[in-house]
Amino acid sequence: MNPADDEALNRHRAARRDTSRSTPSGIPVEALYADPGDIERLGLPGQHPFLRGVHAGMYRDRAWTMRQYAGFGSAAETNKRFRFLLEAGQTGLSTAFDLPTQMGYDPDHPLAAAEVGCVGVSIVTLEDALALFDGIPLNRVSTSMTINATAIVLLALYAAVGREQGVAEAELTGTIQNDILKEYAARGTWRFPPRPSLRLVTDIFAAAAERLPRFNPISVSGYHMREAGCTAAQEIGFTLANGIAYVAAARDAGLAVDSFAPRISFFFNAHNDVFEEIAKFRAARRLWATIMKERFDAKDPRSCMLRFHTQTAGSTLTARQPMVNVVRVAYQALAAVLGGTQSLHTNAFDEALSLPSEDSARLALRTQQVIECESGVTASVDPLGGAPFIEALTDALEGEARRIIGEVDQLGGGLCAIEQGFVQREIQRAAFSHQRAVEAGTVRVVGVNCHEQDGAAVVPLFCSNETLGDERREAVKAVRSRRAQGACNGALARVVAAARGKENMFAPVLAAVEARATIGEICSALETVFGKHREVPVL
Repeated sequence: MNPADDEALNRHRAARRDTSRSTPSGIPVEALYADPGDIERLGLPGQHPFLRGVHAGMYRDRAWTMRQYAGFGSAAETNKRFRFLLEAGQTGLSTAFDLPTQMGYDPDHPLAAAEVGCVGVSIVTLEDALALFDGIPLNRVSTSMTINATAIVLLALYAAVGREQGVAEAELTGTIQNDILKEYAARGTWRFPPRPSLRLVTDIFAAAAERLPRFNPISVSGYHMREAGCTAAQEIGFTLANGIAYVAAARDAGLAVDSFAPRISFFFNAHNDVFEEIAKFRAARRLWATIMKERFDAKDPRSCMLRFHTQTAGSTLTARQPMVNVVRVAYQALAAVLGGTQSLHTNAFDEALSLPSEDSARLALRTQQVIECESGVTASVDPLGGAPFIEALTDALEGEARRIIGEVDQLGGGLCAIEQGFVQREIQRAAFSHQRAVEAGTVRVVGVNCHEQDGAAVVPLFCSNETLGDERREAVKAVRSRRAQGACNGALARVVAAARGKENMFAPVLAAVEARATIGEICSALETVFGKHREVPVL
């Protein structure tokens, strides 16, 4: 045993003597349950390959971040929901953007007309971003932003808000999703073709490493592929294959692996089968640690840590008997916690019908708080680790994920596999197989094909602002009329020049948003160089 392993084992022995936690019956609970054979086979929490967790003490030391996803029409409405959730005990923000924002179209663009503010907040200019975070100190709150094709613009807007608040870029904390490959595979909110989009991803990596060292420059997402219908094993395999593609692209762009890899994060789904989901998270951690060490020769242990956010499975929520969704969300959240997540969003029971109401959003947050405060599952690190069933599932899922990554490698890597339609076809096959099983009744869904109930459920629904589109178009027009147009034009010209050359895109985009260029104007400028993505049908 080398000195580092010996030191870790000594810490483990000390932790075992820490019986400061106990059950309601007064039975002491040790920090970790593991005999010498388990340690040899599974390792220790906080130690490579991180099978049992990325931190030695896990939730005994600090609970996961409770990060409820929210975005409603206008920035002012969303700011109100943010404040409501923070007051209710949420510990981090998670921002949902509307589709025009996600794809880089202003509210007055013909393609945006029917979608302004419908599935998230409309953010177009720096004024919108300032309103979104009004009264929320960015040096004390971590913010996650679910944005991909236009990630570089939203990160620039966030940095600009920080400047307005007097918060240095180095103090900003949070995550930008910035995972464009899964958009082509499963989700569809793209703007530019894959290869220039990958350049924007690596430019964010470089800018974050230099300027925003506490910000995660990517959240490699399996969540959306799982929502599209892939299996748990495919979720691991395709997600880590995309992660490999991003690391390789950043390395090929001249970045040292250990300069950016410690800030890579992941985003997974918590689905219905509790034990498979727990095993999935554990398998993903061990496999990523092995990939980073063996394939990319990472030296910094943090580069090998798979840190991840989890969201409960939106695709499992039912419009029939929607209150049953409360139960589904609770055990999905429990699986995420037992699997060692770093942050968690719990869906509201009414999301199959509308955007969440305040009451349903509060109940979703309370679900996490009950797990933390009342369930007892945080008393010991990796409480199910070493259980034969869990370890067998973990090994099987890791083996299947390795096989999938091998197939992707044979096709030339994650980007090539998507360009050839392989990932899309595999997800579609899995989704079709699942749907046939539901329709045949071999997969049971309570309220849908078993334990059905006559009559529609009556629940209060969130109602959106029907005049929002007109209001947003007027707001954009007002910003354009007030700004210094010459300075704005000059900033947009610099964006075009940077896109044509090799300059990192972050500084020109930041200058453009500060000159009050809109997200649509910046993306249109980039499109003159990068072109526009056209989807090829997958046969």
